[in-house]
Amino acid sequence: MTQIDQQVHSIGPEVTGSRIFKFIAFLYGIAAYLVFFVTILYAIGFVMGVMVPKTIDTGSDASTVEALIINLLLMTLFALQHSVMARKQFKAWWTQFVPKPVERSTYVLFASLSLLLLFWQWRPLPSVVWNVEDPDLAVTLVTLSFAGWVLVFTSTFIINHFELFGLHQVTNHLVGKETAPPRFKTPLLYKFVRHPIYLGFIIAFWAAPTMTAGHLLFAAVTTLYIFVGIALEESDLIDLFGDEYRQYRQRVSMLIPWRRSV
Repeated sequence: MTQIDQQVHSIGPEVTGSRIFKFIAFLYGIAAYLVFFVTILYAIGFVMGVMVPKTIDTGSDASTVEALIINLLLMTLFALQHSVMARKQFKAWWTQFVPKPVERSTYVLFASLSLLLLFWQWRPLPSVVWNVEDPDLAVTLVTLSFAGWVLVFTSTFIINHFELFGLHQVTNHLVGKETAPPRFKTPLLYKFVRHPIYLGFIIAFWAAPTMTAGHLLFAAVTTLYIFVGIALEESDLIDLFGDEYRQYRQRVSMLIPWRRSV
């Protein structure tokens, strides 16, 4: 028996179906979720520049070239992890080594760790691109950014927050309940835009009363990645739901509610 065969055998049904594994998987899922929750809260402070020790505009001094290289590498690492691990081809290979009940939790954990690395190693580019001096307009932009984060969280709960972040899967496994096959649905906000979560992120990243070069770099690259991610995600959804999703694309816009998708 090869080493790979041994690894696959070690997480076979007799192991994943045991009570001990189910309980450990459940605790693992909770731990992964808590890491995610801390990470997303820190992300809000990091981008908005409040209530965290290191923000998008603070940290180790570096030359412009060094900061650009490090920051782009950090964002590329996150983008690759986030996109590659979400593809069905990777999942088919990955679940030979990671049990299916904790596959989503592992994905969430890795995404959180790559974001924490980005926050830790991010190099500020403090040059100011724009600064809104009118206090009322500045407050409006801060409020809009916060509203973007609220839209992100609200959208996850509309579709199933706990399934999206792995808790649903490990809970079902713990109680011996089969996970239902994916079903296409478009609740509430999803009737107006196909990707309200991504829309929330874009609003949160760009609505800034003071936009530094570092913040602009972060907003621009993450927005570009969002559009790449949408293309990959929708390709998977078409493979999964076929004409049902194609028809949805035709009648509901991608991000802007009042524009018809082509």
